Amino acid sequence: MAVRVERAGPVTTVVLSRPAARNAVDGVTARQLANAFREFDADDGARAAVLWGEGGTFCSGADLKAIGTERGNRVAPDGDGPMGPTRMRLGKPVIAAVAGHAVAGGLELALWCDLRVAEEDAVFGVFCRRWGVPLIDGGTVRLPRLIGASRAMDLVLTGRPVPAAEALDIGLVHRVVPAGSARAEAALLAAELARFPQACLRSDRASLLDQEGRDEESAMAAELRYGQSVLPEAAQGAARFAAGAGRHGAPDGSRAPGALAPPEPVRPGTAPDSSRPGHGS
Repeated sequence: MAVRVERAGPVTTVVLSRPAARNAVDGVTARQLANAFREFDADDGARAAVLWGEGGTFCSGADLKAIGTERGNRVAPDGDGPMGPTRMRLGKPVIAAVAGHAVAGGLELALWCDLRVAEEDAVFGVFCRRWGVPLIDGGTVRLPRLIGASRAMDLVLTGRPVPAAEALDIGLVHRVVPAGSARAEAALLAAELARFPQACLRSDRASLLDQEGRDEESAMAAELRYGQSVLPEAAQGAARFAAGAGRHGAPDGSRAPGALAPPEPVRPGTAPDSSRPGHGS
């Protein structure tokens, strides 16, 4: 199997495993990826997912050797995307754990994810530029929405490699971590998301995704509808806070009552630098 699924509690890891092809995605692999994420989305016990490429490469794009053969990627206006899950809007977050190259269609897979954790020697880019292969799986749509049209135009036209440090600066990735640790760090981040009250987290995520393309009035009205749908969970959280859990720091209130949360440890490469553009606070 070119794709396998591994579970650790509420965290699902979808492993792209075609290392001999640098995890290039052919038609069969695209179907397996799409099915894996459908199963994740339908699994009530799964709260967050990680997408990781085995063998030192996240994904080198569509398998160009399969084009024109029975193994070629599906290209049609309906159904799954050429790379598999890229047209899906899941109800739960997915984190890309990027080692090595995430280029061409592999970049499009990473852009589809909600968050991106990249190793310090990772490389992004529209490498399909040199072969005349277009971005047809969200690349020209999601990239400018994430980093702005001007920066996206540079990457799309030149096809140049983008190192992890620059990707962090321009908002293409959210964390940069030491080489060899992307999967583990992404799984830790997924576990953090899994500990939060899920109805509210998913509602806020859905509202954020849904506001794209709406005018402000419509987006605000939609946000209210999303929020109203999870008010029972909010009432439970408010009751926990009133009982003292708000002083514990942890989402589940696991520390002793009255204890203040210590500062979160800063992992190498993850601390934002407020003096440089593109970093969050």
